Amino acid sequence: MAKFKLDEIDHQILNMLIDNTRIPFTDIAKKLLISAGTVHVRVKKMEDAKIIKGSSLTLDYQKLGYTFIAYVGIFLQNTSQTKFVLQRIKEIPHVTVAHITTGKFNIFCKIRAKSTTHAKEIIFKIDDIEGLGRLQAIVKGIITFFLNKNFGRMAKVDFRILNFRILKLAFLKKLA
Repeated sequence: MAKFKLDEIDHQILNMLIDNTRIPFTDIAKKLLISAGTVHVRVKKMEDAKIIKGSSLTLDYQKLGYTFIAYVGIFLQNTSQTKFVLQRIKEIPHVTVAHITTGKFNIFCKIRAKSTTHAKEIIFKIDDIEGLGRLQAIVKGIITFFLNKNFGRMAKVDFRILNFRILKLAFLKKLA
């Protein structure tokens, strides 16, 4: 495919779409003194050239009741499982962001929950993914629980970091 060159009108269209992705093509056309059909064709060409890859929606999570945020660092057993694990993470509701990282974690993600209990449920879903070595969750607020396979018990702590291990199920059986 030939390289697509943007002209001044294309840049003006992009600027308006950046400011408001929901602006009607007719409004863009009126402001630029061109037809709505021209705007539509130009946007379509930019989409075909992968200059425009889509649009997004910004939510007010506070108003939706998702006031609890946790950041989860994921250690993989094997880095060749990264794509598989990312795909499974995308299937879990309330995981709003997931990135491949270097350094301490293989994957780092952000979850939004309605409470600490809800966050724990989401974190357990992440922990159930095959291929995880362990998780480390960093949360906003005081943590009232942690899991540790070595101790096999739940304890209340005043930490901001939780460690979840792969042997969670064996640990939970010990609690019962």
